[in-house]
Amino acid sequence: MATPQTPYDAVLHAAREVTKLDCALDAEMLGTALLGSVYAIAEEDRTAAVRDFVGGFLAATARRRSAAATTIRHVFATLVPDATGAAKVKRGAHAPSWCDQLGKVRLTGSYAYGDVYGDQTSYLATFAYDDGESGGPEHAVVALVDHNIGITKDVFVGGQAAQVLDQVRQMCAGDELTWFREEDPARLRDAVHRHLQVTDSLGDLPGEGSLSTDRTLVGARLALLPPPRPTRVPAPAPLTPAERSDLVRIFLSSREATRFDLDKVDGPDLASLHFCLSLVLDHSASYTEADPMRWSPAVAGLFLLDWVHRRAVLDMDDAAMLPRVLRGWAAYAARQRGLSGVAAERTDDAIEEMVPEFVRLYTTGERRSPATAAVAQLMADGVDPDDPEALDAWIEANRQRLGEDPA
Repeated sequence: MATPQTPYDAVLHAAREVTKLDCALDAEMLGTALLGSVYAIAEEDRTAAVRDFVGGFLAATARRRSAAATTIRHVFATLVPDATGAAKVKRGAHAPSWCDQLGKVRLTGSYAYGDVYGDQTSYLATFAYDDGESGGPEHAVVALVDHNIGITKDVFVGGQAAQVLDQVRQMCAGDELTWFREEDPARLRDAVHRHLQVTDSLGDLPGEGSLSTDRTLVGARLALLPPPRPTRVPAPAPLTPAERSDLVRIFLSSREATRFDLDKVDGPDLASLHFCLSLVLDHSASYTEADPMRWSPAVAGLFLLDWVHRRAVLDMDDAAMLPRVLRGWAAYAARQRGLSGVAAERTDDAIEEMVPEFVRLYTTGERRSPATAAVAQLMADGVDPDDPEALDAWIEANRQRLGEDPA
């Protein structure tokens, strides 16, 4: 056989056995996998790229009359109904009997589960075809939302809904650091879709999982759920300076501050204490769903081993103070959120284990951003950032090191 000449020819070749599949679900899984390659290589709006590809495919194959061609056209039109020409696609004369069941599913259950810290939430929806024999088995759609990076990190479609749901229930029942609940379908759709929009615009997708291959089918299933309610609670406003001050004051009078001797800090160390607390609050505010009380082993790691090195210039007193401040704040936050002692202890142990790596990164400066590295060098050279003349003289003397060309 000749090598396919266009991407559309390549897809037709890959779908040449589509009519031999057993049910509509198998065909939809094949279709979403084929479109996954388009989604994966798109450079900007990935869903728009898939939609445009399907529109182009339908136009390019409009005169194809083979059973495979007409069937995969029907599959694509079902998966991406807003593609140009999708509404005009009809079932082929020799299409398999299951074609009538493409996309003909109903929601049978919606759930959510995740960790008690709020790092990740997985949403699970189960669907059944109107005709289970030709449509296929009841199946599960699972989407993993990562709140620390603000994206839908992975999606998955499984062909045995009862088995998937049972495994999830057992996993959560056996782990006190996880939870499980039934979820409102509209809220499920809203949460997954909002975070998928961010994922769709990423330059680089998460490297593992079935995100690319299952994305289009997941989108088609989400579209069947009730639309988000217009009364969705907006994200909380950033803390005002007064609110931050009150929060710090209350924390410093807490038993957690006493446990780590933060209530006894005075003299020159007091400035470091408040600087470290400001970094803790700044990091919390950097999240889309900002919450100064949401701390976990994962969030502590992002803060202590990455964010603070890129965003802040620490002196030796600050570096010595920061892990202790973080341990106290994380323990206080865990109590405020009602987390169990086990959950709080897990975070504290993780922070303690991170300290040697934090010290190493502080010492090497290898994760400093260029701007942070420049400020650190400026301070090491004894230059007062508030002295414009001294600052200009330092910049002039260090143009080459800063990567600037002389004027």
